[in-house]
Amino acid sequence: MKKRSTTKKAETDQTDWKRIDAMTDKDIDFSDIPEATPEMFSRAVLRRNFKPIPRKKQLTLRVDSDVVDWYKKQGPGYQTRINSLLRAYMKEHQRSTP
Repeated sequence: MKKRSTTKKAETDQTDWKRIDAMTDKDIDFSDIPEATPEMFSRAVLRRNFKPIPRKKQLTLRVDSDVVDWYKKQGPGYQTRINSLLRAYMKEHQRSTP
C-alpha cells in the first residue's frame, strides 16, 4: 500500500514564491532577532575536552514481542531507554572484568 503524502500541494500553497525569489538579503526583516555583538562572544563559554557523541548505528535486532510492547507502552523515547539500559549493562561489565 502506497503512503499518502501528509503535505498539501500547490493548490493550497499561499506562498508568493516569485516575491521570495526576488528578495535580497537587505530585504529580510531581522527586527525580531537580536544582533550578535562582540560582547556576547566574549561571554561565551568555551567547553574544553568536549567529547562528541558517537553516531548511532542502525541494526536489526530480534526482541521478544512482549518486551517491545512493554517498552512502547512507556511512551515516546522507548528506543533511547533501551539503549541506556544496554549501555549501563555494558559499563557494569567493563568495570567488573579486568
